[in-house]
Amino acid sequence: MKFAIALFSAAHAPSSRRALLFAQAALAGGHEIVRLFFYQDGVYNASGSVVTPQDEQDLPKQWRAFVAEHQLDGVVCIAAALRRGVLNDEEAKRYQREAVAVGAPWELSGLGQLHDAVQDADRLICFGGA
Repeated sequence: MKFAIALFSAAHAPSSRRALLFAQAALAGGHEIVRLFFYQDGVYNASGSVVTPQDEQDLPKQWRAFVAEHQLDGVVCIAAALRRGVLNDEEAKRYQREAVAVGAPWELSGLGQLHDAVQDADRLICFGGA
């Protein structure tokens, strides 16, 4: 089975951990992840500037390692990221901001990437959101 996974909730939300566990289980079960798409507050899962308290799991760090290890397509919605100040180097320069919060293995891109992923996947699985 080919999955597209969309994450709408921030790194401290329980649904972010559930999304990561689902993605890990999907790959372990021999399934494919077409794309991970981080949208709305889900963009914080891709931020390198999130500081997690010592007594909590560092979900952004775990997501980054998971995406890099499995060479997955991790896409962060550019509009949602800009609104939340989650910028890569290019966007920081464009908007004359000093903070860069997103780097490899993440890619900032548009909502069309989610649409494309849905076309390629057998199932879209969403976590979080209102």
